[in-house]
Amino acid sequence: MTLTRRHLLGGRVEPPPPPPLPRPPWMAEPSACTFCGLCARACPEGIVTTGGLPAIEFHAACTFCGACAEACPEPVFDRGLPPFRHRVLLGEGCLPRLGVTCGSCADICPEAAIRLRPRLGGPPLPALDAAACTGCGACLAACPGDAILILPAEEPPRHG
Repeated sequence: MTLTRRHLLGGRVEPPPPPPLPRPPWMAEPSACTFCGLCARACPEGIVTTGGLPAIEFHAACTFCGACAEACPEPVFDRGLPPFRHRVLLGEGCLPRLGVTCGSCADICPEAAIRLRPRLGGPPLPALDAAACTGCGACLAACPGDAILILPAEEPPRHG
């Protein structure tokens, strides 16, 4: 839909398309995928989905068990690469930024990549140490404000 003045003033604005879902860990050659779904069936966390190329839906954390890569009969996965090619971004909808005390992301992060930084006049704000973040998605699943974004590594950050 082309955004026209009439649509804008009439309140009929389509939201932007959601960012693509991240791919399973170590997925290096998506063009070799035969869409068999074995990777999704092998995932003990149930976060690998199919219906096209396999993707990750972070309702739980990835434990990096490698079951998806081991189950795949095709040369799709390369365990010699970093597991994920995405990065995590703490968005504007973060509850502490809105004055609500929350630390769910910091509490659940297995790598302690999110720390709560004290501030005057409000609850502590989460800060992400990108170098320590593995991209496992534990914080995404735990965030009550849906304020954590998963972005492809090459995409510049969006400002909300």
